[in-house]
Amino acid sequence: MKDNKEVKISFWAAHATTIVSVTLVLLLLGIIATVSYSAASETDRMRERIELSAVMTDSLTDADAFRILNGIQHTPGVNAADLVTADQAMEMWKKDTGEDLQALYGVNPLTPEVNFTLQSRYATPDSIAKVVRQVQAIPGVEEVATPEADMVSGMNRNLSTITLLLAVIAGVMTVISFVLINNTVHLSIYARRFTIHTMRLVGATNGFIRRPFVLQNMLAGAIAGVIASGVMAAALAASPEAGITIFTAHVTWPVYGIMAGSLVIIGALLCALAASLATTRYLRKEYGQFFKS
Repeated sequence: MKDNKEVKISFWAAHATTIVSVTLVLLLLGIIATVSYSAASETDRMRERIELSAVMTDSLTDADAFRILNGIQHTPGVNAADLVTADQAMEMWKKDTGEDLQALYGVNPLTPEVNFTLQSRYATPDSIAKVVRQVQAIPGVEEVATPEADMVSGMNRNLSTITLLLAVIAGVMTVISFVLINNTVHLSIYARRFTIHTMRLVGATNGFIRRPFVLQNMLAGAIAGVIASGVMAAALAASPEAGITIFTAHVTWPVYGIMAGSLVIIGALLCALAASLATTRYLRKEYGQFFKS
């Protein structure tokens, strides 16, 4: 019958909607991944700039000061340490205030100190307190000046909030992509329902029927991943000229290569999974339901 005639459509016509929609979703996922990675890297950098100061007791020799410096450098969690001798502290005081304390008191009243920073994973109130106890246990250390606990807690809390928000957005976009692919595959199967029914009549298994749909949609997802990766590469290359350097400062081209490969793989797997589920659901229908939209 004329109504039963099946319309032949090309790969690009059949999967244009899928490629476009998945490209947009993967592009958003790529942007979210870029922002997340840059934010995490920038936060780690800021955490490693949190500076603590170990103030030494009076009448220490230079050898004692360097011994304390060495002890702090080998304390677990310490990222970098720098010794400020009493003479250097005096010069800094003169530069900042214009006062010569040594001329005023006859001796240098300032004591040497070690300024040190922590590794990013130790930049929490509990970890900072633990490092402080270990540094204060070093003979010759009088006290350790630490940053405000509220500042450290606020930094970690903001990072957790941003990470959670980006994860929710990524999850929502993935669900939207999955629904779009599922609907597109459903329409593709309906357009070929007569061929599929004929294949079932001659003994073709569901796996045999399902395979071309899965492979074609996997290819469409991979193409979408390549397009999304290309758009992201162009955006990253143009960002310095636009005055946006935070992304290029952290997302190097090797890191971007990993992201781009992940987008291609995610696109292919996402489309393959959606196609497999949609085809399986359609093939489970009874004969009378098979020809209904």
